Formats: sequence, C-alpha cells, structure tokens
Amino acid sequence: MRSVFVFPAGERAETVASLDRHLPEQCDPWTMEGDLYIRIDDEQAGHLFSDWDPADVAALEAAVGHRPSWAVQIDISGRTDGTTEVHQLVALLLRHGGVATDDYSAHPWTLQEIKSGAVKDGLRFFDCRAYYELNRE
Repeated sequence: MRSVFVFPAGERAETVASLDRHLPEQCDPWTMEGDLYIRIDDEQAGHLFSDWDPADVAALEAAVGHRPSWAVQIDISGRTDGTTEVHQLVALLLRHGGVATDDYSAHPWTLQEIKSGAVKDGLRFFDCRAYYELNRE
C-alpha cells in the first residue's frame, strides 16, 4: 500500500463535503475506483505524523506556514498504478490551495507543481516508477 497525504487549504468540513459530493453514497472512509482508500486523519484522534521523520514535518510546516492539524490520507492499492486517479483526486482537494506529500519524496507539492510535472530530486509527484529506478540496487 502506498500513501499520499493532502493538506487542503480551508476548513475540514469543506473538504469532507467535497468528498461526499464527488464520492456519493460513501462517508469517511471513501473509496475511488476500488483502489484508492480515502480518510481524514488528524494528530489528536488519529495517527497523523506518528511515523513521519521530523525533517519532513518541518518541511511541511514551512510550506504551509503552520503545523496542519488534519489531512486527507489516500492509500493506494498495490494492485494498480493509481497515478491518474491520485492526480485527479489531489487536483480536486487542492483546487483552493494547500500541498500534498507522497511516499516517494519529502517535498510538499503544490497543485501547480503537480500539474506542471515539476521535478524535485529526480522525482515528480507520486512518481513510483522513477523512485524505484533511482533506488534500484
């Protein structure tokens, strides 16, 4: 299972309402295409940041301007590539701002960077193929 964390600008309730509208007949957790599992996680009641490297949390705080208290966690099944679906969902969640992180880099990605295919340390957002090529040995 691979994971993406999305830190949308705006209120948690707005994000939940958007997910409810775009993934009808579901409620936290949501699923997309049967291969993406979506839920809201927070630090207080959940596990957000519990296994994050402190430097990655600091990079996120610098990008957002504060320590986010919640995130949308997207878990992607290993049965599928999931790149297209992840990009669609992240575009929906970041349409008003915010950043996303993935399992492959510590960089907090903006929607503009994701859409433009920006490269950081040899990787694009959710770039599992390039990650495995860079780390093969």
